Amino acid sequence: MQRPQPDQPASVDAFQDIGTRLGAVIRRLRREQGLTLVQLAERSSLSNPFLSQLERGLTRASMESLHRIARALGSTAPGLLAAAGEDPSAPRVSLTRSGEGQVHRHALGVTRPLVSGTRGMYPVEFTVTSARYEEYYEHEAAEMIYLISGRLEVDLDGDGTHLLGVGDVLYFSGGVRHRWRTRQGRTARALVVQAGHDPHV
Repeated sequence: MQRPQPDQPASVDAFQDIGTRLGAVIRRLRREQGLTLVQLAERSSLSNPFLSQLERGLTRASMESLHRIARALGSTAPGLLAAAGEDPSAPRVSLTRSGEGQVHRHALGVTRPLVSGTRGMYPVEFTVTSARYEEYYEHEAAEMIYLISGRLEVDLDGDGTHLLGVGDVLYFSGGVRHRWRTRQGRTARALVVQAGHDPHV
């Protein structure tokens, strides 16, 4: 398992722990919906053995796989990651300091959820390092992207391709298929916010 490099703020313990907690969240949601592993595999177009290992924390999911699983469970990837860091006391206020938060490493770079638990919105910090596109993502929640650094090319299927510079903001409604990649060989950091659900509202 690859550990975070010194420039990654999250602790090693947090990085090691998120795989187990994420797997437990997926297993809980699957069982709550009365789904077998075989049924979830069919819905997500992923293999049964892979999902079994993922639920037990024995393997990691790419962002592409995580989006497929989330869609099959009626959730979003940020929602699953936030639930994996959920505080059992479910506080109404969530404060994440600089350098805190669990990270999820994948082919596109690093994802760091900025809140935990079930919330009215899911802000996530993406550090994108890949210059290639993965498959399109699609979810019911609206999404906003604010580019912090670098250059990011966002392809909205049927709605054009947008090259974002520092300070640019891109918003699109739920149901819009999208994917992104870095440009000019640079790492890009983006704040991505998806609509969620706050049980206190």
